[in-house]
Amino acid sequence: MKIGFVVYEGMTALDLIGVYDPLIRLKTMGFIPELSWDICAYASGVRDSSGLAFIPTRVRESLGGHEMIVVPGGSGSRKLVNDADFIEWLKTAEPCRLKVSVCTGSLLLGAAGFLRGKKATTHPEAFGELREFCSSVVDKRIVDEGDVITARGVSSSIDLGLYLCERLAGRDAEERIRRQIDYPYR
Repeated sequence: MKIGFVVYEGMTALDLIGVYDPLIRLKTMGFIPELSWDICAYASGVRDSSGLAFIPTRVRESLGGHEMIVVPGGSGSRKLVNDADFIEWLKTAEPCRLKVSVCTGSLLLGAAGFLRGKKATTHPEAFGELREFCSSVVDKRIVDEGDVITARGVSSSIDLGLYLCERLAGRDAEERIRRQIDYPYR
């Protein structure tokens, strides 16, 4: 399995890292040894909303070679919703088996057309913005619509990471990873 973690200027780092950490443990703890990932960006230099720099391993390359993409949220997502070039690049993820977002990353999935006819969630302050992209906005931590999974605000990113671990590798893997990261919540 190959994951593309999408990074962009003005994202929220915890939206990415909260889901990234449990997912990469699927490899490091031996549950999915063939797991690999890329840090994907449309621009070569990316900083989160506080200035933390990320170094992409893939820049402006098609996302279609990944089985899953993960799109974080953050203040930068609101600008990118209207950036036709970025959205066209994000649409290259169409063949990906899973399209996943945290927080306002769902707005980007929506702008790319991936939420059409689906239920979705995002940060509560962005519920109104999300409505134009999906069939209904759901006030839940995680909304799984089969090939698209959206998570609520930034703190839901760890919940999402563990949820994906269970979906990809089973309950035992999720439980062992949850214990490894000392995460007491379900």
